[in-house]
Amino acid sequence: MPSPSQLATYPSLQGRTVFITGGGSGIGAAMVEAFVAQGARVAFVDIDEASSRALAQKLGTESLWWRRCDVRDIPALQAAIADAAKALGDFAVLVNNVASDDRHTLEEITPEYYDNRIAINQRPAMFAIQSVVPGMKRLGFGSIVNLGSIGWQTKNSDYPCYAVSKSSVDGLTRGFASGLGQHRIRVNTVTPGWVMTERQVTMWLDAEGEKEIARNQCLPDKLLPEHIASMVLFLASDDAAMCTAQEFTVDGGWT
Repeated sequence: MPSPSQLATYPSLQGRTVFITGGGSGIGAAMVEAFVAQGARVAFVDIDEASSRALAQKLGTESLWWRRCDVRDIPALQAAIADAAKALGDFAVLVNNVASDDRHTLEEITPEYYDNRIAINQRPAMFAIQSVVPGMKRLGFGSIVNLGSIGWQTKNSDYPCYAVSKSSVDGLTRGFASGLGQHRIRVNTVTPGWVMTERQVTMWLDAEGEKEIARNQCLPDKLLPEHIASMVLFLASDDAAMCTAQEFTVDGGWT
């Protein structure tokens, strides 16, 4: 990955307000750091208080707002968005990032487990959009980025509930793009491949996983959270002014 000084700077993101779900670690933390580096005012929520606090201390900027939040609690999520908007201003950018790809089999799924997976991986995006759109209308523009996954596209059988929820992301994007487009609010999907977050490396990357990457990716390098953040920055910026209702895949050529 090139050094930050070698990557694009987007003047339109300077001072822009951004809300990110699941921003305390992994891909979300990389996006928080990337937006802060662009001079944006960033708010994020995450259930992991320790990681979130460490990230905030690392960045050490007054333009960063965060709160511990379990996104399964929709009133709490919407309250966080409202409070963050009071602190930073109406949000011009929403990144629906939060997700959990816990492994499970068909036999293990109960109605309660299924509802819980949907409550993490699907429902928060819908209600976060509902919360930020009035502010975007007041601003006269906005960019919503929904995070998908190649997991369901490659027919990965390790997490059927996750696959169901992530396969719906393009429907969410395309379902809102036309109506919100009338207010110059853009909606896109960014679909990551197998990103080497600390969680993925610790829990899933073994010798067989290394072989799978070598076999399936066109590019030999590991896919990092920063690669996903770079695409999200572009879509949030005015450089992507006419990009909406699209899926942008960042997977090293896996799919």
